[in-house]
Parts: sequence; C-alpha cells; structure tokens
Amino acid sequence: MDKYILEMLNITKEFPGVKALDKVNFRVKKGEIHAIVGENGAGKSTLIKTLSGVYPAGSYDGKIILDEKERRFNNIKDSEMLGISVIYQELSIVKNLSICENIFLGNEISHNGVIDWNKASNETKKVLHKVGLELNPRSIVGNLGMGKIQIVEIAKAISKNVNILILDEPSASLTEIEVENLFQILRKLKLKGVTCIYISHRIHEVFEIADTVTVLRDGKTIGTNKIDEIDENKLITMMVGRKLNQRFPRKKHTPGKVVLEIKNWTINSSENPKRPILKDINLKARKGEILGISGLMGSGRTELAMSIIGAYGIHKKGEIILNKKLLKVNNPFDAIKSGISYLSEDRKDKGLVLAMSTKNNISLASGSKISKNGIIDNNKDIKISEDYVKKLNIRCSSIEQEVRNLSGGNQQKVSIAKWLFTKPEVLILDEPTRGVDVGAKLEIYNTINHLIEQGICIIMISSELPEILGMSDKILVMHEGKLNGELSWEEATQEKIMYYSTGGNINGRKH
Repeated sequence: MDKYILEMLNITKEFPGVKALDKVNFRVKKGEIHAIVGENGAGKSTLIKTLSGVYPAGSYDGKIILDEKERRFNNIKDSEMLGISVIYQELSIVKNLSICENIFLGNEISHNGVIDWNKASNETKKVLHKVGLELNPRSIVGNLGMGKIQIVEIAKAISKNVNILILDEPSASLTEIEVENLFQILRKLKLKGVTCIYISHRIHEVFEIADTVTVLRDGKTIGTNKIDEIDENKLITMMVGRKLNQRFPRKKHTPGKVVLEIKNWTINSSENPKRPILKDINLKARKGEILGISGLMGSGRTELAMSIIGAYGIHKKGEIILNKKLLKVNNPFDAIKSGISYLSEDRKDKGLVLAMSTKNNISLASGSKISKNGIIDNNKDIKISEDYVKKLNIRCSSIEQEVRNLSGGNQQKVSIAKWLFTKPEVLILDEPTRGVDVGAKLEIYNTINHLIEQGICIIMISSELPEILGMSDKILVMHEGKLNGELSWEEATQEKIMYYSTGGNINGRKH
C-alpha cells in the first residue's frame, strides 16, 4: 500500500464566532493529483493556509504529518523549505518585473550580496523549458497572457524544488486551450513524483485531472474517493448536502421586442489606439430572453460589454439603440442612467469595494435612490439592502459585515444586488458564476430566470460552455473581435461553439 506523503489530522481552526475547520482529516499519497472540492465557505482555503503556514502552528488544533514526521510551520518560508508551494487564485506575480526576476523573487541567486543575473537567467531558461515555455527570461510578465502567467507561477514553484504543489482555482481565468496546457504540465509533474493538490469549482475539470477527490462541507471532511469510484451527481450531493435535480434550471422563455440593438460597432484599443479590438459588431437583445455570448479569451467578449457602457476603447463607429432611441454613452454613469448595467467579470477588483459593508456595496451605484438633497436616508438604505439580502439569499452576519469577509458566492450575489438596485432594462452579466460553488450557481441561475420574468433583458458572457448551453436562449460566438456565429439553444453544441470560437464559419472555411 502506498504511503501518505501528507496527513492533516483532526485540524480545527476557529475565528471569532466561526469554526472554519472542525476536526478535518485530509491525506494525500505521493505523486497523485488530489482534488479538494466544496462550496464557498466549506473550509478549503483555510485548510490550505493552515498547511502552508499562513496560519502558524499554535493558531489551530491538530497535526500536520509530512514524510511521516510531525511538522510545525510558523510562516510560509517554513513550508516552502520542505517543498510545499501554493499558487493562489490571485496570482503573486509582479507584472512590471521580468520572468527571471519573478521566479527568483525572494530567493535571489547571489554572491557576496550581489545578484548573479547571468546564472539566474540560465536557471530561468531551464525551469521554463520544464514547463514548456520557450520565452526570453527578460520578458516583462505583464506583457504575457493569463495562461502564460499561470505557468510562470508554476515555474517559480519548480525552481524551489517543489514536492507538493497546491493550485487554488487555477483555471478561473484561462481559456479551454490554456487549461489543457496546464493539465499536461501537471501530468508531467506527476510522472516526476510531484504531488498536486487541485482546488476547483469546475466539477468536469476534477474528473479530467484528479486521481482522488476529497469533499469538505461546513468545515468538515465529508469523504475521500478515488475519481473512478464516484460520479458527478454523487460528488455534488456530497458537496451541497442535498440532491440538485437540475444544475441548469432552464425555463421556456418567450422572446419579445428588441430592447437593445448594437449596429456596426467598431472599437479600437484603449492601450493602442491604432489597433482595432471590435470589428463591425451587430446584435439584438430582446426582452424575455437570455442572450449568451461565448468565445475564447481574447475574442473581445469583455471588451464588447465594457465598450457598450463607455468603460473601454476608442469609439470609431457604430450605434447603441435602446428601445428604438439612439444613445450616446460616454461613461458608465451615462449607461446606468440610460438603463444599462454591467456586472464585471472581476468582482474583487472592479465590482466591489471589499473594505465597505454589504449595505454600502449594494447601494454604491444608486446613491440618488436613497438620498434627498445630497443626504442619504439611512433607514431607506437599510430597508432596501435587507430586502436584497433576503431576495438573493446573501449569507452575511448582518448588512454591516464587510464584503471581504463573505464567501465568493455571497460576494457575487452582493455584486448582482448592486446592479439590480439600479433598476436596469438591460443587465450584462460577465462571468456571473466565476469562482462560485455549485449551490450558489443554482441560486444565481434562478435569479437570472426571475429577472427575465420581470422583463429585464439579460446578456450573459461566459467562458463555461455548459453554462452557456444550459442557460442561453440564443448564443453569439466571438472570434478575434468579430461575431462569428449565431446559434439557437436547440441547435447549439459544445462542438459547434468551439468551431466558431476558433474561426470556423458556416461555409466550413477558416478566417
């Protein structure tokens, strides 16, 4: 029988008023890819922070056994010295530094206090070769795509002679092709004896890459199974504690009048004014339907949404028509005032003010609705915020709780509440369930269906093909800044969407 390289035994971690981990047991064998799944707030991140030394020995109960010896980590450096490396969802790369500088940041190759850049550059080439990146070590990381930045993080971990590599939601910002490239690297590391712990909300990825899966729920270990001994339905039931009969609660919608029309929309890049980003886009979004927009990362999906609300790009030509009236949108305030709201794909950076309360985030974009003569009506603010917390089932200790202390799913629901409070006619949802567990996803999907019933026009951008297929009434597919395909939900398949996403067209030719 294979020995365990890592055992976390009866781990209990408490915060004021909250038991985040309750006698959790977690065991990993050498050279396996072991997934950890669970809803937001299940304890996954707390467990990893305990293992890596973010939460030092003495701040929790239980034992960590590594290579058959009990270990006590007082900081991250202690765990790294024994070969444990964590790649968090919020990457720790410094974008204005080179690849070489990033890989050896805090671990510089030096002699008598002077950094040996030639040796560092040569070592960087070696480690990049191991992960399949043939790049100049002096390349600035900020100029790379998200997929390559993720691989640079892995290269950084390998440079420290990693034995246990932990990846927290590594595919959240990657394209399908980049995810497959990541998986190939993990499989190669596995063959070399590196153990990987893989945390993800994307259930299909777990079944594709993992050997074993452990489920956490409410801070407790629910069970560990070999991946070939369990199916998706059983895994989801273990995660949420109940059966989910429908992961995508599709409802029959009856498309009505055209609410939003985009005509001949052409936009150049904000960063490079001579470079076209969107080329001659034409679309119609109707009342009573979910218009899905799909495409690979870099296809222009988010740029399209942000340009419509006046937050991106240099407008070259084209029109925005709302309810048959031509709109002039110079900034997001113009868009909100006109009835168009946009849920950002990046809730932490662009969607929420994390240090503010749940209440203040909900009313952030609707100051005029809760104030008179510039004075906020606090009672009205409280009532409306409490109504949205109840409607969207936002789990918080109170509406005064800071948003940064909420789980990812509840943060996302606060973002949605903020834009619902603006009373939009058109709501653009960019990656509405990114980093959200299956239970919270279902609640968000039900909310979207309810909004459709209320007459709100929904445009939903998503990189998750099952989500696009499961919820959209009509699907538009983007490729290199153009709309390259249109499918009804009845005729749409993953294969057809990928075909259009990669440049295929209805005549069977590539652009």
